[in-house]
Amino acid sequence: MSEYSMYHSLGQGEQLDPNDPNRTTQPAPPQFQPPVAQQPYQQYGSPAPPTQGQQYYGSPPPPMGGGAPLAGAAPGFSPPTADGAGLASQMAGMSLDGQHTARRKKKDRHAFHTVEAPVGSSQPYNGIPPTGTPATSFLNADPSVTTGGQFLGQPVSPNQFPSPVNAPYNPASPATPAEFAARTGQPQPQAPASVSTSGAGGVSPDDIPSVPISRDIPQQYYLSNVYPTFERHVPPPATISFVAYDQGNSSPKFTRLTMNNIPSSAESLQSTGLPLGLVLQPLAPLQAGELEIPVLDFGDQGPPRCSRCRAYINPFMMFRSGGSKFVCNLCTYPNDTPPEYFCATTPQGVRGDRDQRPELTKGTVEFIVPKEYWTREPTGLNTLFVIDVTQEAFNKGFLEAYCEGILSALYEPEGGEDTEDNGESKRQIPPGAKVGFVTYDKDVHFYNCNPALEQAQMMIMPDIEDPFVPLSDGLFVDPYESKAIITSLLTRLPALFADIKNPEPALLPALGASLAALEKTGGKMVCSLSALPTWGPGRLFMRDDGKYPGGEIDKKLFTTEHPGWKKIAEKMSTAGVGINFFLASPSGGYLDVATIGYVSSTTGGETFYYPNFVAGRDNAKLSQEIKHTVTRETGYQAVMKVRCSNGLQISSYHGNFVQHTFGADLEFGVIDADKAIGVTFGYDGKLDSKLDAHFQSALLYTTASGQRRVRCCNVVASVSDNAKDCMKFIDQDAVYTIIAKEAASKLSSSSSTLKEVRQVVTEKTIDILAGYRKNFSSQSHPPGQLVMPEKLKELSMYMLGLIKSRAFKGGNETSDRRVHELRMIRSMGPTELSLYLYPRMIPIHNLNPDDGFLDESTGHLKLPPAVRTSFSRVEPGGVYLVDNGQQCLLWFHSQTSPNLLIDLFGEGKDSLGSLDPYSATLPVLETQLNAQVRNLLEFFKPLRGSKALTIQIARQSMDGAEYEFARMLIEDRNNEAQSYVDWLVHIHKGVQLELAGQRRKEGEEGSSIASTFSGLRPSYW
Repeated sequence: MSEYSMYHSLGQGEQLDPNDPNRTTQPAPPQFQPPVAQQPYQQYGSPAPPTQGQQYYGSPPPPMGGGAPLAGAAPGFSPPTADGAGLASQMAGMSLDGQHTARRKKKDRHAFHTVEAPVGSSQPYNGIPPTGTPATSFLNADPSVTTGGQFLGQPVSPNQFPSPVNAPYNPASPATPAEFAARTGQPQPQAPASVSTSGAGGVSPDDIPSVPISRDIPQQYYLSNVYPTFERHVPPPATISFVAYDQGNSSPKFTRLTMNNIPSSAESLQSTGLPLGLVLQPLAPLQAGELEIPVLDFGDQGPPRCSRCRAYINPFMMFRSGGSKFVCNLCTYPNDTPPEYFCATTPQGVRGDRDQRPELTKGTVEFIVPKEYWTREPTGLNTLFVIDVTQEAFNKGFLEAYCEGILSALYEPEGGEDTEDNGESKRQIPPGAKVGFVTYDKDVHFYNCNPALEQAQMMIMPDIEDPFVPLSDGLFVDPYESKAIITSLLTRLPALFADIKNPEPALLPALGASLAALEKTGGKMVCSLSALPTWGPGRLFMRDDGKYPGGEIDKKLFTTEHPGWKKIAEKMSTAGVGINFFLASPSGGYLDVATIGYVSSTTGGETFYYPNFVAGRDNAKLSQEIKHTVTRETGYQAVMKVRCSNGLQISSYHGNFVQHTFGADLEFGVIDADKAIGVTFGYDGKLDSKLDAHFQSALLYTTASGQRRVRCCNVVASVSDNAKDCMKFIDQDAVYTIIAKEAASKLSSSSSTLKEVRQVVTEKTIDILAGYRKNFSSQSHPPGQLVMPEKLKELSMYMLGLIKSRAFKGGNETSDRRVHELRMIRSMGPTELSLYLYPRMIPIHNLNPDDGFLDESTGHLKLPPAVRTSFSRVEPGGVYLVDNGQQCLLWFHSQTSPNLLIDLFGEGKDSLGSLDPYSATLPVLETQLNAQVRNLLEFFKPLRGSKALTIQIARQSMDGAEYEFARMLIEDRNNEAQSYVDWLVHIHKGVQLELAGQRRKEGEEGSSIASTFSGLRPSYW
């Protein structure tokens, strides 16, 4: 219990301990304060700190008035200036609390475009570089010029770093968020967060909720503590590493409920503004230290099930009548216990063998099922590699990289980590699984890899109008029996097609022929493509010319209208076949991902998209992702059903699957460890607060080794008549995951435009915060404060991240990337989505000596604190690792120390110009910094989802990848959306209008004068 209270007062929960009725408050222990090391590297080109009259290029303007910060202030922060030029006075100009200050002239906001420094001036005017400074394609080349991620031509936000004349703080040596939080020496109280968004009291970007702190503090706790699934009410954040101990409630890695205490009626739920939903990732990978999922075999009878609702036996079913009956926890029907499952119960109603039966003690179990659950004889997973051998694939090096990737996925290189004692490579795929190879250009070629042959035989199928399989035996082989033949084939393929230059691929016929090969058994295809398939049946055309009249992309480009592609997707799903695509667009051209990716999203597969494939740089990423695709836990021919307690009903599903009619089971061709679906629930009655609400998901699938199994996940939530209690048990990760999946489904399945979907997300955020302020805020807060529930402090930031994501952002974005990321959001789990919406940013130029090494006290890696993703946090001379789960950038400031570069990359790499921009991994050196960064990268690999972790170098003012770095600084004004501070002001304005009854939601009918006075209408209108 002491651990529980400590955990809750670390910022992860409420003051009140819900498990102890006698205790009312908890003394909060000191917050985790990560120490910040002195910067070990002297900045390049700046032997001494700049003085007031002298300023180096790239350093921020000093605060006017000189002098040190006041005593007692945190290092790196100077107090707001007297004339109120800080963020507070700028926000007061928005008159949110009725106060009004003089409105700034519109012209002034664009001053930085026209004002030039006087010729010969040594000091830049207002942070603008002197005339003659070479213009760069990326405006952030000088952090004193403009704000993070702001591009030329966008209006400047007044609330950005740096402020026009008087900087509210000097970011040359910013304190970390945790240092700032601990600046008074007292831990902060765990009341609901409130941000003053108006008035002269002052608002600093450090007063608003910080996502890095919300991740770092629980991470420290869980490095030395286990998460017991029944005792803790709110799961840890999705992005952190934790070990879950299954006590009968399923681990948060498999299931996350948006609310772990559910309101008893639909009206109470509506007052919170929150969705009631469940995020399911049924095959999620386990972490080292967690118990394997128990696999149970009940023989020909199959697992005991409720005869009314068909729920599977689980820890929450009650045994009665001495054990001869069990009562279903979902529909309350009393069933007879099967005689072979009977066991006497104690007087308390507990079975004598309960502790020996995992299905009665564990929340997640697997049942091996008998023949009545089969549709066909289960076999090992057949994987068919479908390889594009057209001219474009060969010229750009994609064909060679793809073949090398397949080889590394199937066979560990000699002397690799996974070799057996006898020197042979360990099996990467389970016994019983087989592989086959098909290549295609204008024709389709099949390969016989029978181990009895000396080399692979190639069979060409020229009839692409009516594709068939030209060989019956030898297509699918055990990769370890035919290792020599497969290795020789994949090594020779690029040379084989070097002279046969067919520019146009016939992809649909190749998929049709491959499906014919897999139709009898089911299985998985792994297909590459590097040019728009413009040959044969199902040929595609250039639909997206990049011109969007009206400024917004045509909704037709988000879907496919082609009947041939829709038909093959349906056929694959029915046959239990799924497909993973590796799409490389080497010159950044159009590939019609909307049509091609439709097949993978319908069959439960995944699309890996390389919008600008460069052979030297992206080989490592491609290779690791092929390996991950082949080796991750995969089931095929899968069917899923979700059941819930009486009083609740399923209202919608969100994800990549086929559902023929609402209420029918979800069908997946394949399902793998990285796929998640969202389920939302509605009420069909009132729940009884004396009983718990139960949820069960059952996934029937065939494993890669050829066993038919059901994976069962059980979740329980308490029910409360008072919705205020429910606000203490919200899982923030599940909430934004459900909202994101709903938004992605809305965009793809309804007529809503991008602008409308962004508006819906904004309105949803306002509804949640206004609902809390209106119905559940116990103390009265001044109207100028934005009050957030303790459990949803960072929700606003994640919602802003969603609006800024490539899937939903305004402005120009190619349809290929938009559609790809939309489908990705629909299928990704909370861990990957959390990073996607708010990247992890770690400074590596000032690591402590023990960061990135084993911590003796916990036995885990010691992690440095992350910083907010804002350009105001970037120090001159700094180096930052920024990871959004899709790509990982290593960003170098233009004044990075040569010593740091030598420590990181080795001798001879002492300037940014000497680095290889195409290097994707760090060299293995014996320097401390190199080892620290490599250890950190290794630690983060399993905490990000399906994409491989390789680094991409982004040097200030040198690399195009810097645009991507600017995009990832999502607390700044970029991606056609506001900065974090401005966004909170906008949300607060909406909350105030809602509380005053004057808010008109976008899309409501009538914008006439009458509707403006709708609050004054008499009730009979």
